[in-house]
Amino acid sequence: MITKEKLKQLLQKNVLEIKFKKIDGSERIMNCSLIQEIIPISENKTPKKAKPENENVLAVWDLEKDAFRSFRVDSLIGYSVFKEGYEL
Repeated sequence: MITKEKLKQLLQKNVLEIKFKKIDGSERIMNCSLIQEIIPISENKTPKKAKPENENVLAVWDLEKDAFRSFRVDSLIGYSVFKEGYEL
């Protein structure tokens, strides 16, 4: 199983397609990243009252929803790295 830190490192350099199980039991596929150039400047700022970080949850930029979304790392089913061809 991949660690949260390793996944975060991959997302800071790549666009990933991840598949995970949602809390309701359904599965979701999401194209996401943490590349700073992808995240709009207005979303890139840290909020003044940031919630304490949950060690089991990772927030990522969802490229289809154009917003931050989060998922539990232990619910990850699989992932793949877009090597090329993903248009931002």
